[in-house]
Amino acid sequence: MNRKYDILLKGGTLADPVNNLHGVYDVGIKTGKIIAVAEGLNTGDAGDVFDVSGYYVMPGIVDLHTHLSKWLGGPCGHKMLAQAGVTTALDMSGPIDGVLDYARDYGAGLTVASIDRLTQGYSIDGDDPSYAQLEQALNRCLKKGSIGLKIMAGNYPLTPEATANAIQLCNDRKAYVAFHAATVNTGSHIEGFHEAIKLAGDNCMHLAHINSYCRGLIRPCMEETQEAIDALEAHPNIRSEAYLSPLNGNNGKCVNGVPEASVIRNCLKMGGYEPTEAGYEKAIMDGWAQINMVSGGETVLRSGKEAVEFWKAMGTDTGVSFAVNPPQPRYWLATAKRDDGEFVVDAISTDGGGIPRNVILSYGLSLVKMKALSMDEFVKKASVNPGRILGMNNKGHLGLGADADITVVDYERQKAYLSIGSGKLIMYRGYVCGKGTNILTTEDGVENVKNYGLNPVLTDISNSALYKGI
Repeated sequence: MNRKYDILLKGGTLADPVNNLHGVYDVGIKTGKIIAVAEGLNTGDAGDVFDVSGYYVMPGIVDLHTHLSKWLGGPCGHKMLAQAGVTTALDMSGPIDGVLDYARDYGAGLTVASIDRLTQGYSIDGDDPSYAQLEQALNRCLKKGSIGLKIMAGNYPLTPEATANAIQLCNDRKAYVAFHAATVNTGSHIEGFHEAIKLAGDNCMHLAHINSYCRGLIRPCMEETQEAIDALEAHPNIRSEAYLSPLNGNNGKCVNGVPEASVIRNCLKMGGYEPTEAGYEKAIMDGWAQINMVSGGETVLRSGKEAVEFWKAMGTDTGVSFAVNPPQPRYWLATAKRDDGEFVVDAISTDGGGIPRNVILSYGLSLVKMKALSMDEFVKKASVNPGRILGMNNKGHLGLGADADITVVDYERQKAYLSIGSGKLIMYRGYVCGKGTNILTTEDGVENVKNYGLNPVLTDISNSALYKGI
């Protein structure tokens, strides 16, 4: 029987600031689109009916900073994001080949974009690549399906000149560009943040995880936070996100007895440990460093003897997290507004995915309950703004004809009740039932995405909020 609706959501409280929809409505979905938003839609017209009375119905959550690759994130990321109510995610490191492998093998119905890391020994030869090398790296990743580049300077810093050239190149090509702030002259802290804005000049870019530069490494953390807010207000060409988890995350590989990433060395120092492999091992034993391990089909954090043994068995090439993010900067960066009422930091993210800190709902709704954000403001930061930054103007709202990407929220428990992506059920009451992956890509990457057996979804970054503004 050909039903009017594939899925019907009955009696939910809609939170859709784009279309000014507030109140109890039914939502009818057909062939991947929202085709009806009204009261009293007939359940007999639907294939599947879900009673969502007592729950919030919001546009699908878009996480603008995740990790879903073999290098960082691991195979459980798709499932973990789906359980957290996310329907679209930006992988922020690649490598794109590993992202596509996992999207094919572990897909849970999400839409995923990826930007490939610009790092020595992978996409470039050293820390001062020529403009021609940068062009080659960008062309290569776009052809494979990425939408742009990430300068991974917290781990692999480049010279200021090469960094500025990479930002300029992506702007010239209107490719996505994100920056984990630092160069060979600075570090991943507030001074690196200031240098990043200076290197961008008038160019547009996505400056990643603003809270990570406000940990008090240079000045008291609230002074650093005020500096970050002031700088972002003064530079509307910079898009940004911040996450709410106390935990950070990184690849913790050691080389010649020293953690390769400067971020790991900084975290060890913050905990009073020597920034060496021996100090790192002691930090794992003591619980200051927590190693990413897979258990029960998801990534969990472990410390102590078990974690040390796993870390050594992996040749130290594992994910690791430290509880280094102070609470006050996280709160302030999530809520700070400009004079016009728009947010200083555009989006709430997680830097999660396969790293266990997918807390947009569990922590973000605490801000709503505290009246620090309204529900509409939360939706703007968790769905509307990040969707626009990725150029997905048909997501992030529940208007007629919009993509049927929806997150149904249990407000009291601060978790996702169900989620729908591209008109299909992804997750229901914690059970992930979605399959496959849509890959957000450009014209350059369509063929390679199809070769992986994945569904390409086109975006035009030149018309996205990265370049056009929110």
